[in-house]
Amino acid sequence: MDLHVGRPLSPAEIEALLSEARERTLLLTAALSEDDLRKQHDPLMSPIVWDLGHIGHFEDVWLRENVRSREAGSEGLRGIYNPFENPRAVRDTLPLPSLPECRTYLGQVRRAVLDELGALPLSATGADGTATPLLTDGFVFRMVLQHEYQHNETILQTLQLKQGHPYVPPRQVAAPARDPSAPEPGAMVLFSGGPVPIGTDDRSAAYDNERPRHGVDLDPFWIDVHPVTNGQYLAFVEAGGYRDDSVWTESGRAWRDQEGLEAPKYWTRGEDGWTERFMDSVVPLDPTRPVVHVCYWEAEAYATWAGKRLPTELEWETAAAFDPNTGTSRRYPWGDQPPTASLANLDALVFETTPVGSYPGGRSALGCWDMIGNVWEWTSTDFHGYPGYETFPYPEYSEVFFGDEYKVLRGGSWATRFGAIRNTFRNWDYPIRRQIFSGFRCARDGGEAA
Repeated sequence: MDLHVGRPLSPAEIEALLSEARERTLLLTAALSEDDLRKQHDPLMSPIVWDLGHIGHFEDVWLRENVRSREAGSEGLRGIYNPFENPRAVRDTLPLPSLPECRTYLGQVRRAVLDELGALPLSATGADGTATPLLTDGFVFRMVLQHEYQHNETILQTLQLKQGHPYVPPRQVAAPARDPSAPEPGAMVLFSGGPVPIGTDDRSAAYDNERPRHGVDLDPFWIDVHPVTNGQYLAFVEAGGYRDDSVWTESGRAWRDQEGLEAPKYWTRGEDGWTERFMDSVVPLDPTRPVVHVCYWEAEAYATWAGKRLPTELEWETAAAFDPNTGTSRRYPWGDQPPTASLANLDALVFETTPVGSYPGGRSALGCWDMIGNVWEWTSTDFHGYPGYETFPYPEYSEVFFGDEYKVLRGGSWATRFGAIRNTFRNWDYPIRRQIFSGFRCARDGGEAA
């Protein structure tokens, strides 16, 4: 759904956007039993009922308490829904509400938010003429919407890990066919180097870690047209890539050995070959789909084996956003218009990955496909703030995670809501994580032949 970026939102638009977000959250969880909602399906993920309550608590804190007090500077979450005091692995021990109690709470918060909406200075200036940064261009409403969208994807990660009977998607649309004009997997395009703009100055929807917009000068590089496919990755597996110490870093080898890694997370080798699981479906491995559920170390090992490397996030954003013909950057690979189901595999509409080369309308100006949607893409960059970074509105979203522990991912996945992704959006995670819908594409220095 279009977040109407770059301008204030009217009360009617806010109500419509909040309602649509909640409808999707409730749709994803409607068929789950109380036991499924309360169970810790994996120590990496919260019980789903915690996510639901946390969504309501975040909305209550930001759209009622913090907006009224005009306070920015602390997330303000407390009790069982404070994620720092209660890490995921222990959330099943908390006094979690029942599903009816949680639904009641969500409804109460939403009614209170809508009741108080008319009294808020949506122009971002109060009666005393004082500016309210949280309300400038509707930022706080878009932040709360994106928070719920992001938890939709977190819930879907949990449902992919679900114990007991597999999760059945509540709705699913047919995937488009691969475009016959699409380049073959492994094809690369060249960025010839030079100055490019990175990040954004948008304060209506972008998070603090995407700002400020700044220029960088990049050396020439080649980058894959498509994310690495199952077929390409299978060649690595069958060539003994998981046993070839020469393509793994010391940290990667240690994690590989500790976990006994020998293939992506949901691959299984059977008598008739490899299969892959998506929620409730176990299907023969499709060589045309992007590899998914691989950690950073697996992506890095494959890239080394293939004689390539992972792109930096600056290279990734350049390939996704920069138009060499105009010298400007686009909000999305295809331009500035909001995403649709014909441009990218987003929004959990297909409920699985799609063959690379299926969305010709979503190509970037440089000629890369699937830069947005399908799979999150690992980059080689540690998560840090940009030059001139300023925390807003709270350090717990970005600042506390800066350092060399996390690697940046870009581009969103099939499970990412339309309103939660753009070329400048920066995700991050530990390099060992495989439960996320993560894949990658490779790069190579520009002085080398593609």
